[in-house]
Amino acid sequence: MNVLPSGEQWVLRGGGYEATVVSVGGGLRGLTYDDRPVLLGYGEDEAAHAGIGQHLFPWPNRITDGKYTFEGAEQQLYLTEPARQNAIHGLTRWANWLRVDDGSDPTALVAGHRLHGQPGYPHQLDLRLDYRLADGLTVTATATNIGRSAAPYGYGAHPYLSVGRSIDDCVLEFTASQRLEVSADRMQPVGLTPVAGSEYDFSGGRVIGATSIDNAFTGLDGTWTVSLTDPDSGARSALTSDTPWMQLFTGEAVGRTALAVEPMTCPPDAFITGQDLVVLKPGESHTTSFSVAV
Repeated sequence: MNVLPSGEQWVLRGGGYEATVVSVGGGLRGLTYDDRPVLLGYGEDEAAHAGIGQHLFPWPNRITDGKYTFEGAEQQLYLTEPARQNAIHGLTRWANWLRVDDGSDPTALVAGHRLHGQPGYPHQLDLRLDYRLADGLTVTATATNIGRSAAPYGYGAHPYLSVGRSIDDCVLEFTASQRLEVSADRMQPVGLTPVAGSEYDFSGGRVIGATSIDNAFTGLDGTWTVSLTDPDSGARSALTSDTPWMQLFTGEAVGRTALAVEPMTCPPDAFITGQDLVVLKPGESHTTSFSVAV
C-alpha cells in the first residue's frame, strides 16, 4: 500500500465550495469555490510546505530559544527552526490525525488527535478539529487538558488567502491598531508599534504592491476580517475570526502567490511572557474558530 505524503484525503463539498482535509496534521490541503482557489493548496503527491493549511497546537508562531518557565519548572523544546534557534508552530503539524465522525454529512468532518507529553511540553491534550461548509468554511479547534497538571496553551492556523494571481496586484484590507515588530535575524519580538499612517495601514483597502509583511497584529476590536481582492476580476477571499492576534505573511516562501492570514490566540513568545497565554487546568477546554469565504 502506498501512502500519500499528506496521509488520508477527506473531501467535503457544499454551497459551491470544495475542501480537502488531510490526516497529516489534520490540515487543509485546499479550498475552492466554483473551482476558483479561495485558499492556496498543494498537490496530492506533495507534503505541506511553508505551513500551508496547517494547525498550530499547542502554540502558534515562535518561542525564542525554545526555552520557557511554567509554574516554576524550566522547559526546553526541540529547536524546530534551527536557523533562527526557535521552536516554531507547535507540536502537531506532522502528527497523524484520525477522522472521528461517521462521514455521513458531505459538508462536515471532525478529526481528533491525542497529544502526549514530550520534552519541553510534559502535558496531555485531546485535540479536535471541526470542519463545516455552508456559506464558506468554518474551522473550530478545541483542546482539552486530559492530564493531571495545568498546561500552557495557544492555538493558531496557517491558511493562505488566494485569488489566483500574484498578491502584489491585489487589494488588501484589514484593520488593526498595533503591529509587533520583530528582529530581522531571529524574528524575536521587539515591541508594539502603531499601525495607523504606516506602510502597514490597509484599513481603507489598497494594493499591496512590493510591501513585505511577516508580523503579528493586535488591537483587532473583536471579530475581524482580512480580505484579498483581485481588482480586475473582482474575485475575493476573506478570513474572519475573533482571536486577539493574527499574523500576516506576504508569502515570499510561496512566491507571493498568496497571503498567509494566521489567527492566533496569543503572540510569539507567549510561553515566555505569558501575554494572552491560555492556562488549561485539568479537565478544562478551550475553543477557537475561524471562517473563510468569498
